[in-house]
Amino acid sequence: MYEQEDIQISWTGHDGFRIKGTNNQNNQLTVYIDPYQLASKYQNQNDADVVLITHDHFDHLSIDDLKQIININTSIISSTECVEKLAELKLKEIRGLKPDEKTTIKGLTIEAVPAYNTNKKFHPKSDGKVGFVFSINEKRIYHAGDTDLIPEMESVRPDIALVPVSGTYVMNAEEAASAVNELLRPKKVAIPMHYNAIVGTEEDAKKFKNLVKACKVEILSKE
Repeated sequence: MYEQEDIQISWTGHDGFRIKGTNNQNNQLTVYIDPYQLASKYQNQNDADVVLITHDHFDHLSIDDLKQIININTSIISSTECVEKLAELKLKEIRGLKPDEKTTIKGLTIEAVPAYNTNKKFHPKSDGKVGFVFSINEKRIYHAGDTDLIPEMESVRPDIALVPVSGTYVMNAEEAASAVNELLRPKKVAIPMHYNAIVGTEEDAKKFKNLVKACKVEILSKE
């Protein structure tokens, strides 16, 4: 777990995180992002206030995993391509966002930002898959989603950046380090993701850490 000024960030594996902190009204919130293959500690947890889903691939939109963390009051914000599938959860609030759209829910302003491949076919820009930017404890957190190094990253200006490093479907370690050093330049920390599940190993995370010069890097253990 990464803890900083009352923010708690737990890596649940792959691109998944649980983030706890306060919204702009100083209310405690628990936010999950892309839960997939959750460990036993999350089974029947049902503690999510907000869930963010970046796109509709099975390792990001997992209905079985979502059922372990949602409750009747959980709100889900996703890329628009996910909304139809998420409807089976029968929640009151499921909102789809396109890249560059934003919404406010439970005192949390959430921006959808572009996430796409530039030299691969897995995440075409035309699909409208997204990453997210939101503020917890007045810190801007950026979850890049499944993406390559793209020019839109320069306008994100995060305090904390969660970035994929495995290659194959997303940036490799070198590309991710370039994104952090040259475009994102997080004020606090960068945390690698998208390894040790579908593709990638901890060596990718270590290589990324060694190459990043713009900020601190924290490699988290899966919880």
